Amino acid sequence: MAPKTKSEKLKRLVTVQRHMERMAENDLAMTAQRREENSAAMDTVMDAIGSLDPLHRLFAQNYADRFDRLSNTEKQLASLQQSQEMKVLRERAKGDRLEENRKDARELEQREADDNAIYDLVDLRFATTASSKLHE
Repeated sequence: MAPKTKSEKLKRLVTVQRHMERMAENDLAMTAQRREENSAAMDTVMDAIGSLDPLHRLFAQNYADRFDRLSNTEKQLASLQQSQEMKVLRERAKGDRLEENRKDARELEQREADDNAIYDLVDLRFATTASSKLHE
């Protein structure tokens, strides 16, 4: 059954928007994890470069090249993380706006229902029935 009122439709949109927000947060978390792994790899390479072990000295140029690649990856991940943080904020703001609109729509629907109930009571109180017209 499809939602009928505006507030029900907005509630569905809020649910979808919150899901999109969670997806953006998950992407951000994955990027943060990748940055941590990259940072750990950079630390390992730096330790190998600074090592006094003669075996590591043979591969110093390879380590330097690897560190350069890891540095470039870090820059890319940092910019990706920044854009994902902005996306999370945008998605959250959209969800909050939709939630406010849903609450406003629900209040208007409740007010309309209350008004209609009062009108129905007034109509019942002052309405004349067909049998009362016969007695006149």
